[in-house]
Amino acid sequence: MLTTIQVTDKTLHLLKKIKQETASQSYDEAITKLVVEKSKPHSLAGFLGKRSTKEILSGLREKHDRF
Repeated sequence: MLTTIQVTDKTLHLLKKIKQETASQSYDEAITKLVVEKSKPHSLAGFLGKRSTKEILSGLREKHDRF
């Protein structure tokens, strides 16, 4: 099913740019790639760097504050 939508010149410019950057054959394909990419869950792996768990947790609570 084909649908026509109205977009501003600015949006059309952005769509053309995305279409080119994603090597898409159509605007529909470019939009689909963009939506799929943005809807993927983002991993936080490596967010805290390469420090050890002990190093990360040190200083959070003093021993006398623990239960």
